[in-house]
Amino acid sequence: MKRVLFVIVFGLAGTAVLLALGKWQLDRLSWKQAILHEIDSKISAQPVDIPQQPTILNARYLPVEAKGQLLPNTIRVLVSQKRIGAGYRLISAFETDGRRVLLDRGFIKVDALLPSSISKNVSVLGNLHWPDEIDGYTPPPDRKKNIWFARDVEAMAKELGTLPILIVASKVSPPEKAVSPLPIDSSGIPNDHLQYAITWFSLAAVWITMSAVFLRRTRTRKKA
Repeated sequence: MKRVLFVIVFGLAGTAVLLALGKWQLDRLSWKQAILHEIDSKISAQPVDIPQQPTILNARYLPVEAKGQLLPNTIRVLVSQKRIGAGYRLISAFETDGRRVLLDRGFIKVDALLPSSISKNVSVLGNLHWPDEIDGYTPPPDRKKNIWFARDVEAMAKELGTLPILIVASKVSPPEKAVSPLPIDSSGIPNDHLQYAITWFSLAAVWITMSAVFLRRTRTRKKA
C-alpha cells in the first residue's frame, strides 16, 4: 500500500511541477509579446530630430530623420543575410546639425566594392540604436583588414571620431548602389516561450502516463 501511495504522490507532484513550468512559460509569452508590441510601436512612430542627449534609456528605437554629409572612412561589420550569404554592414561618420554621429548605412555583399562614403546633402530616415552584440566570445576588430565582428557603439565612435550615437538607416536619399538598408525590427528578438511551454506540457503528459503505467504494474505485481 505504501508503495502504491508513493507512486501516486510522486506522479501527481511531478506532473504539477511540469504543468506549473508550462504555465510560467505562457505567462512569459504574454510578457514578451507585450514588449515586442511596445518595441514595434516605437520603431514605427513618427520620426523626429535627433535629441540633444539621446541615451539607451530614453531613445532606444527612436525614429529620427536627419540631413547632412557622409564623411570619409567606413567600418565594415561582418554579418550574414538569409538567402544572400556573407556581407558587411557599413558604418560611417555622418555630420548633421554640427554633430558627428554614426550611421549604419546598410548591407553590401562580401565581394562587393566598398562605395564612397564622401557625400553631401544626404537625407537619412532611421532609428537610434545601441546594439547588444558583444560578449566574451566576440573577437577584437581586425583593423588591418577593416573587419569588425559586432557593432560596438563606443568603440566605433572612438574609431571614427563621432559621438556614441548610432542611426540605423531604413532609407537613405539619394539611395546608394549595392547598399541595402537593414532597418531595425523586432524579428531578431528571441521569443521561444511557446515552444518551451509546449515542451513542459508534453513532459507533464509523459510523466503522468509513465506514472500510471508504473502504478498499474505495481498493483498487478501485488495481486500476483
